[in-house]
Amino acid sequence: MRAPAVSGRFYPGTRAELAVAVRELLGVDEVAPGPARGAVAPHAGYVYSGPTAGAVFARLALPPVIVIVAPNHTGVCRAPGGGSLWETGAFRTPLGDVAVDERFAAALLDASPLVSIDHEAHREEHAVEVELPFLQVLRADARIVPLVLAWDAWEACRALGEALAGLVRRWAEPVLLLASSDLNHYEPAAVSEQKDARALDAVTALDGAELLARCRRERISMCGRAAAATVLAAARALGATRADVVDYRHSGWVSADDAHVVGYGGVVIP
Repeated sequence: MRAPAVSGRFYPGTRAELAVAVRELLGVDEVAPGPARGAVAPHAGYVYSGPTAGAVFARLALPPVIVIVAPNHTGVCRAPGGGSLWETGAFRTPLGDVAVDERFAAALLDASPLVSIDHEAHREEHAVEVELPFLQVLRADARIVPLVLAWDAWEACRALGEALAGLVRRWAEPVLLLASSDLNHYEPAAVSEQKDARALDAVTALDGAELLARCRRERISMCGRAAAATVLAAARALGATRADVVDYRHSGWVSADDAHVVGYGGVVIP
């Protein structure tokens, strides 16, 4: 069992409060959910990025299996290839437990040498955890494959994306590939808005290689760039032809501090 690490800080710490908060965030836009190959959702505190995450999840007809690809914020990584997988059991939130899809996790271990079992990378990592209450409210029986990446090299993202695409193609059930990522960090709003637009342009073009190159070249501190590039590579291999930005905002909208903002973009890949 993976215990919650940021309950009561990034999101409400009681079952009742969390359920109300998530339902409110999901109900901001009146949209009909539909199938998707992939998505990108932010992972900050709900007061900042919750509306963007809600805009993404409200548009998703969630399948039974969701692979969550997230960045490694803590620096803890014992996976030789840099891809840290939690392969069994469940992740707990105040809303209950989200089961890990052990069959898909085992298949992923076989499919990619970049991925290894590494629970320590997950214990204090928030980027998977904050997505889970949305899944629990929308589809209580959803199973997850939690994967944390400690690198941002394109060849590794491409290889992992193609491995994921191969598994999704032959899986008996539909699978959603979800990248957990915020956008540029801690720069003035005017600067961050420009950098975020540049990153999102690469995402909507389904160009993971350009996303990583642009982040490096233009110093865009998008924390989940490898996760996003991996999902873009997989989605393209699965036949995706576009990605749609469904929400954008930054922390200054809430804090009224435009000097040091963090950006949040929500993307759906049909």
